[in-house]
Amino acid sequence: MILKKTIYYAVAVAALAAAATVCVVFLALALYAALVPNIGPAWSAAAVAAAALTVTVILSAVLLGKIIPPHPPGQQPNEPDLTMRVFELARDKPWVALGALGALGAAAAVAMKNPKITSAVITTLIASRVAKK
Repeated sequence: MILKKTIYYAVAVAALAAAATVCVVFLALALYAALVPNIGPAWSAAAVAAAALTVTVILSAVLLGKIIPPHPPGQQPNEPDLTMRVFELARDKPWVALGALGALGAAAAVAMKNPKITSAVITTLIASRVAKK
């Protein structure tokens, strides 16, 4: 039952990500097609890239502002949580973060290709948590 719910959530997230990707690609194509008659294909491509960069910077600034709230001067947080430590590691050692991201991508590829292995790993993790309680 829990595994089935987890799979449903994963499929829903994948479907939303695919839909968002399709929307972004077609919006970029529409912007490119609208700009080509006025400024030419090279500058249109540059404008589309600049628009994508602008949206990415704005979204990341908003998300990082929500994730990492500013602290009043003179007051430090007690203990950084796991998310803060991951962000600090990525900032301090970007190659390690890139390697970890690659390993996560490889694990996701294996998980998608071999659902039996994925279900065995999830079942083992769930069983070990239940046994600890």
